[in-house]
Amino acid sequence: MIGFEYDIVVSGGGVAGLTAASVFGSAGFTVLCLDPAPPVTTRDQAGSDLRTTAFLQPAQALLEKSGLWARLEPHAADLQVMRIVDAGGIEPEPRITKEFDASDISDKPFGWNLPNWLLRREMVAHLESLPNVSFLPGKGTTSLFTREGEARVGLSDGRRVRCRLVIAADGRNSPMREAAGIDVKTTHYGQKALAFAVTHPIPHGNVSTEIHRSGGPFTLVPLPDYEGRPSSAVVWMEEGAEVQRLSALPQADFEGAMNQRSCHLFGPLTLASRRTVWPIISQIASTLYAERLALVAEAAHVVPPIGAQGLNMSLGDMRVLLELAEAAPDRLGDLTMLETYHRRRHAEILARVTGIDLLNRASMMRAQPLRDARAMALNAIYSLAPVRKTIMQLGLGARG
Repeated sequence: MIGFEYDIVVSGGGVAGLTAASVFGSAGFTVLCLDPAPPVTTRDQAGSDLRTTAFLQPAQALLEKSGLWARLEPHAADLQVMRIVDAGGIEPEPRITKEFDASDISDKPFGWNLPNWLLRREMVAHLESLPNVSFLPGKGTTSLFTREGEARVGLSDGRRVRCRLVIAADGRNSPMREAAGIDVKTTHYGQKALAFAVTHPIPHGNVSTEIHRSGGPFTLVPLPDYEGRPSSAVVWMEEGAEVQRLSALPQADFEGAMNQRSCHLFGPLTLASRRTVWPIISQIASTLYAERLALVAEAAHVVPPIGAQGLNMSLGDMRVLLELAEAAPDRLGDLTMLETYHRRRHAEILARVTGIDLLNRASMMRAQPLRDARAMALNAIYSLAPVRKTIMQLGLGARG
């Protein structure tokens, strides 16, 4: 027996899925959002996502339109400057430091950083204020059957629901993508990332700092003060075996290692959360749609956490889908809409996945001559003002 009817079913209740439900719900569509795992919405609860998300300028505009930004802004830390440090010399100390300042291209910061667990808390609360949106934590999607005019989605509680469009925001192993038979190309780097929060005596000054040596970048992203001290979120990328070793170290030994890797730029770092480990891959779907199905976020593309591109690419997906849906609501989920969505997004996604793949490979370099070449390239790029500005604009998604 067929159950409820919706305009849109969103498979996945992570940050991307909750954003999709908010965006389309605020636009007046009826939405059902499902997530097999109820969101963890407190910082120190087991299973909380200690990674952070930097919303860049175009993403912030979409969040504002959906009504989400008013809830998020009080918790956000500005990202005014992106600092890149090359520490690839013989000793782990800065040898080249370059800063990309948002004021060179805009009167706003590059973006705003928030912890993922807090994002989910505020997004779930926002969905509760939208009468046309239903969020079912603890229930997932299990099957997909489509025909030209509708999709039927099986739920883990045995029900089936009918809708006009299914948005797959259900991660890199997306069940909806697999149900539609869409292939992906995956690149494994042998890397993992440690994500955690720190406090430090030297204020971050709204500067996001990416320190390159070998194995991958060590990135500190501004957070609001924690327990009265300046605080940053850290993503530390290394070869998988090294990450496992680091994650198992006693706290004092781990703090010693991370202080050496941070080049002491913010003074002694103190661990201010537990450590979580995440695999690093690149992945792109061969197509962004199937009948009555649109792939967004990690169901469509996965990139290493470099340059705050991941979720901002995802919100680019949603921005295009929303534009198409609002332009022709009566054609929501039809073939023309979905083909247009693929055409407008896939080439740009492919270019960004390729570019971030190259940046990640450069950040992993261990051979000294290659590390020296990386430093020279950074110096050359920064020295050319038009190139520097273009790179900043591309990073924001403002060009290309």
